[in-house]
Amino acid sequence: MNLQQIETFVRVAEVGSFSKAAVLLDTAQPALSRQVRALETELRETLLIRTGRGVTLTDAGRRLLEHGHAIMQRVAMAKEDLGSQRDEPVGRITVGLPPSLARRLTLPLIDGFSREMPKARLAVVEGFSMNISEWLTSGRMDLGLVYTPEPHPQIEVLPVLEERLCLIGPASTLAGRTSIPFEHLAEFPLIMPQHGQIFRKLMEAQATLSQVKLNVVWEVSSVPAILDLVRGGYGYAALTDSAMHSHATDAALVEVPIKSPHIVSTLCLVQPAKKKSTPLMRRTAELLRRLSMQVCSVESGHI
Repeated sequence: MNLQQIETFVRVAEVGSFSKAAVLLDTAQPALSRQVRALETELRETLLIRTGRGVTLTDAGRRLLEHGHAIMQRVAMAKEDLGSQRDEPVGRITVGLPPSLARRLTLPLIDGFSREMPKARLAVVEGFSMNISEWLTSGRMDLGLVYTPEPHPQIEVLPVLEERLCLIGPASTLAGRTSIPFEHLAEFPLIMPQHGQIFRKLMEAQATLSQVKLNVVWEVSSVPAILDLVRGGYGYAALTDSAMHSHATDAALVEVPIKSPHIVSTLCLVQPAKKKSTPLMRRTAELLRRLSMQVCSVESGHI
């Protein structure tokens, strides 16, 4: 058993696919498969079940994944500790991005990271805000961007900017509107993420205060899929401008700010509260904060 095999197994297990892990690790897919099989042979356990859609963890695989996270974290801490003596960003860092921003932030983040921290490694994982917060507290992630996070003693929160939610729908029905009162949303069939996702929580909390019954006709946990459904005429969405412009590039959809009241979501930079600050953490956090402000400020929905 060696560190490369453990890292390969951890990344394949996290993304649920050898092909996705190969892109993440910049390694040929057959090489990753051989490393995992060698690990399974040595441990005399089946760790992953291969399916047509990817891989799933066995019970043994889930146990090893817990050990793998701890091992990779200790290795990263050792590298960072030695690098901190030189105030040099070294080691490996994992960053979580919400679906509303991941598409627009990933390329500039990797570009800036490779230029500013050439001796370090970066992994980018996409997930909803509630998932990113869970991954931070469990040690699976080092930094993340989260919308309106719940207070948690194990997470440090730095507000970056505020974005208001808009009603997104076909241009044929919303063109010409400059805003829409919240109480009028009851008239629109809505496509929303599952319960617990932050945009839905904000909408439902205001609906309770305003005594408005929202008409949720579809629940879909994917921003691109929500926008595809809106484009296909299945309903309307309540998302931020950045979400809209990250995944919709044609003129078929328009966004109209919700008012009376405005529904505001705060984009925050989050990291584990008790994890030692290192040059890599500080430099990556500053890069992420700077890029998120640049990307979101080009849209009209920031405040």
